[in-house]
Amino acid sequence: MSATQYDRATRDLDPPLAVVDLDAFDANADDLARRAGGLPIRIASKSVRCRALLSRVLARPGFSGLLCYTLAEALWLFGEGTSDDIVVGYPTVDRAALRALAADESARRAITVMVDSPAQLDLIDAALGPGHPELRVCLEFDASWRPLPGLHIGTRRSPVFSPAQAAWLARHITDRPGFRLVGVMGYEGQISGLQDDDTGLRGAAVRLIQRHSAAELIRRRPAVVDAVRAVAELEFVNGGGTGSLEFTRTDGSVTEVAAGSGLLGPTLFSRFRHFSPRPAALFALSVVRKPSRRIVTLAAGGYAASGQAEASRLPSPYLPPGLRLLTLEGAGEVQTPVTGRAARRLVPGDRVWFRHAKAGELAEHFPRYHLVSGDRIVRTVPTYRGEGHFFG
Repeated sequence: MSATQYDRATRDLDPPLAVVDLDAFDANADDLARRAGGLPIRIASKSVRCRALLSRVLARPGFSGLLCYTLAEALWLFGEGTSDDIVVGYPTVDRAALRALAADESARRAITVMVDSPAQLDLIDAALGPGHPELRVCLEFDASWRPLPGLHIGTRRSPVFSPAQAAWLARHITDRPGFRLVGVMGYEGQISGLQDDDTGLRGAAVRLIQRHSAAELIRRRPAVVDAVRAVAELEFVNGGGTGSLEFTRTDGSVTEVAAGSGLLGPTLFSRFRHFSPRPAALFALSVVRKPSRRIVTLAAGGYAASGQAEASRLPSPYLPPGLRLLTLEGAGEVQTPVTGRAARRLVPGDRVWFRHAKAGELAEHFPRYHLVSGDRIVRTVPTYRGEGHFFG
């Protein structure tokens, strides 16, 4: 869509405001399902953080279940009827949430907690006391690449790397009262989360890492899964992410994939060679100053993404095309200057539309999303923040 269409759709509203383009969102969902090649997609809720959008994609063919980022979030979404198949993607030390889970028989059937160490089981036992109800457990192994001793390429998650380590932890879980091992998960962030379309040495290095890491993981993950299956009957094996669906679906040990960012198409997922999500989540800022002919200053806008502190984590001017942030100011706490040829035509009261670097984090800055189709708002829905929830 053009800036004019978004402007028309939100003409009665004052920025800052955020929209989700439903036509782009649905097209991205279709593309994710196509790329998954028939494997069900578990939605990574942290990349959406809006119940209405989670429900919308769960109603589509090819999507099943949620991958939440905290147990408190999982309990809330289950209680609201969003899903009855929820895996918490990270270990929890939230004792209040654990007690709430243990006290709710229906929630215990629907929610699976994540572990990668006996210490996490110790904490759960301490929080719930002896003889607590049985909890569903997923074992996470480290899907990163370790080509040399001491060299770790990928996200820092589980200490469980080898099939022998996975089998040892699986036996520890199954031998312990109050826990039932039902799943295995591994997230290959070095394949899924690194843009591979960069030119020059960086792009070549990323592609080399991804190729060799994929070759190693396609051998090791089935061995890990076999080692755990020898100990426990598994209901699911989860892998992948938005950027690695084509690879992950070729691993016969995987029964489902995870994805979320590809629904909203943030800038960190805009330069992959094998897919190109449409920008679906945007936010608008108002022009409030014009300090020079080719510079306009916008109100607010300092919505930087988490991760390494670098330019790629800043929001990007999107519409009208031809604008960029100033290197020395970036996106500011209360003002954001932009420059470029398009600035010549802008005056106070005009709007500039931005894309965020990450998908879900935009929802932490806005209490509501205006869902647009064409040049009209079809519905306005609350984000997690808008419903009064903050899960970290």
